[in-house]
Amino acid sequence: MRSWAKGRRRKGRWGRRAALAIIAIPLAYLLAAAIGSVMPVNAGWSEPERGTTIYLRSNGVHVDIVMPARAQGLDWQPLLPADDVQSAPLDVRWYGFGAGERRVYLDTPQWSDITPRTVWAAMTGGKRVLHVDQTAEPGFDLHAIRLRPEEYRRLWAAIRAEFDGQPRRIDHPGYGLDDAFYHGRGKASAINTCNQWVADKLRLAGVKSSAWAPFQQGLVWRYRSVEAPTP
Repeated sequence: MRSWAKGRRRKGRWGRRAALAIIAIPLAYLLAAAIGSVMPVNAGWSEPERGTTIYLRSNGVHVDIVMPARAQGLDWQPLLPADDVQSAPLDVRWYGFGAGERRVYLDTPQWSDITPRTVWAAMTGGKRVLHVDQTAEPGFDLHAIRLRPEEYRRLWAAIRAEFDGQPRRIDHPGYGLDDAFYHGRGKASAINTCNQWVADKLRLAGVKSSAWAPFQQGLVWRYRSVEAPTP
């Protein structure tokens, strides 16, 4: 009887420890995200009065980098032609770039399509793919960043390198008529999220950004919120 009771108490202790661990892991993640979101990289950077404006575009969860189709002698259209999408606008003036885990991106056109499998892939890591849309306007829920010529060129080069060579389109219909998916470099995970990908590209451009921003709120707060394109 005593042996049975002792075993039961031991199991109870392990159960409580497991429950505490399950609670502690997401809490530690959120704490690290909060700290990383306020810790800056390129802390000495300041926005110039004149330059080329790019945008961060958010849907409340995910952030894209939106860049001019042509600026500073650099042109996205030869690399990402209108033929890559079902129906590009006649006047493509902006390209939006995002990155994410392959299953999450390709299998969840709507948030309601998320499954335990895609959640697991997002957390543990899977192949990164790039999502590109071609638009006449940069979109809604925008945060503007004005860049110096050399900063813009570094950002352009950093995004260009993510295609790992010549852009290779993935056989997928996209979310709409003006977007397409491409093979990317590396893996996406709960550490290297879609929003951290954006933060890393800004860091490489020399722009002040958050040290670790897995959530969009920890990234976009640093930049000017705008309702319409600005010069």
